Amino acid sequence: MSAQPGIIPAQLRGLPWRVLFLIMAIGGFGLVVLYSAAGGHLSPWASSQGAKFVVFLGMALVMSRVPVQFWKDIAWPSFAVILIMLVAVELLGAVSGGSRRWLDTGIIRLQPSELMKLTIVLALAKFYDQLPAGEIRGWNALWPSGLAILIPFGLVLTQPDLGTATMIAAGGVVIVFLSGVPMRLFAAAGGLFAGALPIVWALMHDYQRNRVLIFLNPESDPLGTGYHITQSKIAIGSGGVLGKGLLQGTQSHLNYLPEGHTDFVFATMAEEWGLIGGVFIIGAFLLLFRWGMRVASRAPSRFGQLTAAGLTATIFFYVAINLMMVMGLAPVVGIPLPLVSFGGTAMLTVMLCIGILMSIERDGGLRRNRFD
Repeated sequence: MSAQPGIIPAQLRGLPWRVLFLIMAIGGFGLVVLYSAAGGHLSPWASSQGAKFVVFLGMALVMSRVPVQFWKDIAWPSFAVILIMLVAVELLGAVSGGSRRWLDTGIIRLQPSELMKLTIVLALAKFYDQLPAGEIRGWNALWPSGLAILIPFGLVLTQPDLGTATMIAAGGVVIVFLSGVPMRLFAAAGGLFAGALPIVWALMHDYQRNRVLIFLNPESDPLGTGYHITQSKIAIGSGGVLGKGLLQGTQSHLNYLPEGHTDFVFATMAEEWGLIGGVFIIGAFLLLFRWGMRVASRAPSRFGQLTAAGLTATIFFYVAINLMMVMGLAPVVGIPLPLVSFGGTAMLTVMLCIGILMSIERDGGLRRNRFD
């Protein structure tokens, strides 16, 4: 017997429950993996991660009630603020692990480069939303967005953080591509970037260049720079189809696998849950991407369409780069698996993306209902 609509509050009926259950399934499975990575203990990772997950999910739900026009209004100011913060990182940033990526306010440590992944999408989506249709085929459609991408890319690359810089550039390029810029201009810009690669290579630190070289031949230094990739592939391969079982992983529990709770959490999971666990995680993220692209296709405004597609691409790059990295298909660049890896920064960014996506979806639903 189904419940009467009046019994369920309207606010609850309007929530995207399928997406919420999907996000909770990914995050919940991640907590199980972190519990196992800690040797069967909630601390220090699972309990902290769970608390952050609840807070950030609540934040995303609040953001879902915000009108899309608000995100459009703050797109350029927020981009400018984050850009200033990136410059401040270069001048005043806190150093940790040999990298200068954080601003320490005394109360909280902020990593502006993570927020730039979000604001670059909003800023470029607004730019192309307001660009006159007649100018989309000229250089005026390309050079402003090119500067908006290259400046934060260069600032983040010098921190140094190759992975985050790559994601910022990729998110911006997706918006440029989807905006309808002619392929000849797109190809010309790509050629200019390819010509600048020697400069990028020169700006990279020695350990970053070594990661790229080791990616091409990880067996050349299996106990040095190639150690992470080698141990990750051993962990994934040894899991087989069904895995070794919860708390039975050897690579992670015997400390052969570095960063088994952060960047290489997928390898920790695959060793204990096998191919079945890997298919579950990848399948769940594919469903999330499918939802994001449906939001983009149904958004009533050009800004909403570009923003939804760009934010979905941002989450996709998180997942794709991390999985390729742990499988030895990409250099180790320190990109975590969102909602699964321990840490609040990536989770915050992804939840911000999801919150705005839900806002765009709700805006489209309200407009459709208004004209029914």
